[in-house]
Amino acid sequence: MPHLAHIALIVRDYDEALAFYVGKLGFTLVEDSYQPEQDKRWVTIRPPGAPDGATTILLARASNEHQANYVGDQAGGRVFLFLATDDFERDHAAFTAAGVEWVRAPATYDYGRVAVFKDLYGNLWDLIQFAAGHPNAA
Repeated sequence: MPHLAHIALIVRDYDEALAFYVGKLGFTLVEDSYQPEQDKRWVTIRPPGAPDGATTILLARASNEHQANYVGDQAGGRVFLFLATDDFERDHAAFTAAGVEWVRAPATYDYGRVAVFKDLYGNLWDLIQFAAGHPNAA
């Protein structure tokens, strides 16, 4: 059955991206392999606690000026990725303590509790705990 294996996130530098996603957000490094024929690395991460086989984020270093123009703006200023949590308050506090920049304060809606943060490049993310009964609720 087809499924999403990876979502590419264009980055300036692998190591600075890993410092943010693994160091600040607590993501798990799944793979970091050098690809000599293309002179790049294959770097994949997943949110903490995500099961083996879950969709990963491929940290894709921009390899030309055109790609570099999209670092930090992959969704045209809209929220790009949605990080679901089973404990909003815990993760919001941990991200705040790690220095994550919030651009929208926590709010509660019929679909759940959510706040918006910027990653190190400016891409917008939702931290969201879906309400009980929502199709995406854990």
